[in-house]
Amino acid sequence: MTGRRRVATRAPWEATVGYSRAVRAGNLVYVSGTAPVGEDGKIAHRGDAYRQAQRCIEIITRALQELGAGPEHVVRTRMFIADRTHWQEVGRAHAEVFGAHRPATIMVVTGFVDADILVEIEADAVV
Repeated sequence: MTGRRRVATRAPWEATVGYSRAVRAGNLVYVSGTAPVGEDGKIAHRGDAYRQAQRCIEIITRALQELGAGPEHVVRTRMFIADRTHWQEVGRAHAEVFGAHRPATIMVVTGFVDADILVEIEADAVV
């Protein structure tokens, strides 16, 4: 497909799995499941679901911006949490950025490739 643009991740498993942080195809932007990876490549804010969610959204927002989009273009998010007791903390971080635009969303309890990850978030946008 012509016109496809990608944003790379800093996650240590990117090369192994073979994926991009985000892909823009035409006016659609897809942001992969985003873990709270710090600038150093390690999981940020261990034990703090709220700050991890903020970090995920920070990474998502940066990827959107690189592809000519912003949080206001997001039409769907998916939140994955390791423990159901974290739903309010993660939801609060989500609402701080996306609450004014209220995308379709879901929150699922699941496990992750790294036990220090408490949350992962993905997003789809239309520009």
